[in-house]
Amino acid sequence: MILLCRKVAEWMDGYDRPWGIAGGWAIDLFVGNETRDHSDIEIAVLREDQHRMKNVLAGWSFQKAVKGELVKWETETLELPIHELHGIHKKSGERLEVLMNEVEDGRWIFRRDPTITFPSSKLFLISDDGIPYLHPVVALLYKAKNSREKDHADFHAVKDLLRYDDKIWLCEALEIHVPSHPWISQL
Repeated sequence: MILLCRKVAEWMDGYDRPWGIAGGWAIDLFVGNETRDHSDIEIAVLREDQHRMKNVLAGWSFQKAVKGELVKWETETLELPIHELHGIHKKSGERLEVLMNEVEDGRWIFRRDPTITFPSSKLFLISDDGIPYLHPVVALLYKAKNSREKDHADFHAVKDLLRYDDKIWLCEALEIHVPSHPWISQL
């Protein structure tokens, strides 16, 4: 339930930089209710804030995803292509995935194709409950490549709720990233 998102917001209390719930939970926060089951929870942070995030989550140990394997993250600054961290709470065993995002000159930059950008000021939205989450068009763009059934469900849950300009942005981004994607004709 969205209670998990509230719990993550509590974990992030004191983190004074942009962040938000990502993945399917971001879609649910935008829609306003849980639309499907979720097997995990992710947050998105800005790459430049990775050490601040780690300091706020001091009770967690982290591993970085490197070429499909998880390797302990010590104190080094992580650069691309590393963009994914897996955290485990040292006492409770709870898990959290952290996705680092690139921002430069007020623009979010899609790591898979740097020609696709989005205003960083719109990257995170706030739910009615005060929980920050990744803008659904950005979440959907990540879900578009190698889409699974749950990704299509997320798209259908949100597509009619998107603003016109967000639909246009997503359509144009999909035409660049996955030009034959079925979502394009549905936008």
